[in-house]
Parts: sequence; C-alpha cells; structure tokens
Amino acid sequence: MSAHCQLTGSKPGFGNNISHSHRRTSRRFDPNVQRKRYWLPGEGRSVRLTLSARAIRTVDSIGIEAAVARIRARGGKV
Repeated sequence: MSAHCQLTGSKPGFGNNISHSHRRTSRRFDPNVQRKRYWLPGEGRSVRLTLSARAIRTVDSIGIEAAVARIRARGGKV
C-alpha cells in the first residue's frame, strides 16, 4: 500500500537515521495512513479511501460529500 493520503496529499518525508557514532543512513517518515470505508448517500454506494489520521478528522468535521468533492477537485479518482 502506498503511503499517500487521497484527501490531504501527504506523502512520505525523507531524512537520516543518525547513529551514536554519527553515521547517517537514509530513512522514511511515513504518514499515518489508514484504509477506511465510508457510505456516500448521494451516490448510494460506499467508497474505500486511503486517508491519513488527520484527514479522517477532516472528514468527520466537513462530511464525506465535501471530502469526496475535494478529492475529485484535486484530480483523484473515487
């Protein structure tokens, strides 16, 4: 599963692990991405979205219809 949020567009960040001897190795900072299913009453079907934890709270506050409209405005497929 790709660590990518459909609503906010958050993707992994990259940086370094720094050991005790101060050697640097590459690492990824993945967003907290979950697969969540919502019922779309306007279309009479359910949709499964890949959302970060912050985006799940956004959907709870603005509603699923507005969230799907934002995803479609960004060019995402729902």
